[in-house]
Amino acid sequence: MIRQLLPISALLLGAAFLFFAGGINALILPVRGNMEGFSAFSLGLLGTGWAVGYVSACLVMPRFVSKVGHIRAFSVMAAFAAFAILSSLLVVSPFAWIPMRAVSGFCFAGAAMIVESWLGERADASSRGRIFGIYTMVTLAATTTGQMVLPLGDSAGFLFFVLGAMFYCLALVPTAVSSSASPNPLAKVSLDIKGLWKNSPVAVFAVFMVGISNASFGTLAAVYADRIGLVLTSVALFTSIPILTGALVQVPVGHFSDKMDRRKVLLVIALTAIAVDLSFILIAPETQLFNMILIGFFGASIFSMYPVIVAHANDHASEGSFIQVSGGLLLVFGLGSIVGPLLSGFGMAHIGTSGLFMTSLGAHVLIVLYTIWRITRRAPVATDDKVAYVATPPARTSTPETAAMQVEDD
Repeated sequence: MIRQLLPISALLLGAAFLFFAGGINALILPVRGNMEGFSAFSLGLLGTGWAVGYVSACLVMPRFVSKVGHIRAFSVMAAFAAFAILSSLLVVSPFAWIPMRAVSGFCFAGAAMIVESWLGERADASSRGRIFGIYTMVTLAATTTGQMVLPLGDSAGFLFFVLGAMFYCLALVPTAVSSSASPNPLAKVSLDIKGLWKNSPVAVFAVFMVGISNASFGTLAAVYADRIGLVLTSVALFTSIPILTGALVQVPVGHFSDKMDRRKVLLVIALTAIAVDLSFILIAPETQLFNMILIGFFGASIFSMYPVIVAHANDHASEGSFIQVSGGLLLVFGLGSIVGPLLSGFGMAHIGTSGLFMTSLGAHVLIVLYTIWRITRRAPVATDDKVAYVATPPARTSTPETAAMQVEDD
């Protein structure tokens, strides 16, 4: 395995730098914005801006890369990502931060697509699954580490803006010095909602709602944690623990979803999320320990829904359409990610901190109701006819190239 990893170690390092910078960028903006007195609604718009940029990159990057090449395209993405975070330091205003966050989302998605394309090209068929697993672990660890460095310095200063920019720049080094030929063109995915809906209505509806819930949490979790009085270390833990618990439960969730109707598995996960939503709304825990326990269960639920939904949709898809279905659902998730922070930001601005989990509660309740109705309308897929469940990183950091890396191992 070491012999297989050596040729891609530089790319994995580049991915680690990219996601480390992304982790810093994602947390320093809401933390600093809250310190500067930004409204919850304007902070929610940061998430909307990110989602708009991210979805746009998934749609236009294949054409851009085909014109200028992988290395030049990656360099442009890294440069503009560094520019965006430094611009946010120079102009501390939501009117500047929101469009710069859209630029960050575009650049981050574009850079991730190029790295994943390169990894997929360099890994042979026999090791692709393990390479994908290692890549996922690297990105999760780097993102979490990026978030956890914030308690080590002063969020009111320039340190973390500069540090994020530095690691965005470092991320381009492995691809810039690579002597290997550029990989194949990026995977192209079009947004065919009608076709996706015909394939699996519950998958389209649920993934849109998951986009609303997950993007709301990803954008405003730090703001929520700060406003209920948690110290900065606890704020970082509050945003990091869910990512880790979400990754840990994917193995047992995948096992059960391969053995029974995936829609019933989705129901159980969504009901768990509802229980946690109600706990935050009705109990409003104040102690650090209670908050961390609850948010761990919350992450385990919200970050395990997406791969179950994708697997269910592919159970009904025609052979050879994995990338189209998975990529299309990712874009629908992105549309939900545009809406979610708007709703939760508005809710937190007018209701208070509970507005964040009220938004998630609404999304999860709708998933349960619609999934129950669909179970009565369509028979489950036979176990022997199911595609294999594949654990995936959080959808907010997945791209169409992530799907391409998965399918080529089949």
